[in-house]
Amino acid sequence: MSNVKVLPLLESEAVAPCCPPLTERPLTAEEAGRTALMFRALGDPVRLRLFSAVASHEGGEACVCDISDVGVSQPTVSHHLKKLREAGLLSSERRGTWVYYRVEPAVLAAMGQLLTRAAAA
Repeated sequence: MSNVKVLPLLESEAVAPCCPPLTERPLTAEEAGRTALMFRALGDPVRLRLFSAVASHEGGEACVCDISDVGVSQPTVSHHLKKLREAGLLSSERRGTWVYYRVEPAVLAAMGQLLTRAAAA
């Protein structure tokens, strides 16, 4: 019998995150909080490397065994991946003994839209 527990994603934060473009209107306190959580998670160089490794991996997902070579120990990699999941930037799925990570496309698109429109203004 398997002891794998599947946890649901937090729909309100992980899948439909963020905010309007910065140039559209000022962010509400709640929008700013959600956005800051995502950017704070990416503000660490190791997390940014891990996020980039997952995002650029073939098929849009990566096994933790394929992305853990970022210059820190395996427990530290797990900690950083947990922070990225908590920020709603990654989702994960256990397959056998390995965990596979995927970038949440809706979150990535929202973050891109937030910044792209601001840069174009």
